Amino acid sequence: MKPIGENEIRGSFVNCSKGEARKLHLPRGLADLPWGDLDFLGWRDPGAPDRGYLVAERDDGLIGLSLRVSAEVRRSMVKTTVCSVCLTAHAGSGVSLFVGRRAGAAGRDGNTVGTYICGDLACPLYVRGKKKNPLATRFTESLTLEEQVGRMRDNLNTFLDQILSERPSV
Repeated sequence: MKPIGENEIRGSFVNCSKGEARKLHLPRGLADLPWGDLDFLGWRDPGAPDRGYLVAERDDGLIGLSLRVSAEVRRSMVKTTVCSVCLTAHAGSGVSLFVGRRAGAAGRDGNTVGTYICGDLACPLYVRGKKKNPLATRFTESLTLEEQVGRMRDNLNTFLDQILSERPSV
């Protein structure tokens, strides 16, 4: 991902108002992020732990999502959960259900889409082995790193397409 600035980030959001986008907290150290290792920029709001944000580059430009973290799923019976974007397995509560309003009229009508994503939104770093967490496991695969990154991007684009769609998926 190429480095992006504050104005580009704030202008990319498709499922919140411009006022909400102006008020959201950006990640600390924006200029120092490992942009070359990021396929999307994801962060949690330190002032509002139930909020997360994601900005991705697509052919049609930057797409930013405002997301809410659903109430934590009771983990007593679940030992490990797998992120639906990067397929990293996390023990305990390392994966969260992120829910975003759909873009446009559907979102204004209250329609939402959710998916399970690494709780820290660091999928690109997990896939590349740049972030280690003792409670996270990357399975050994026969896919090359490039293929794994491509799959992660495809999975993310599926979620983005659902947010951008005016019609609920079946």
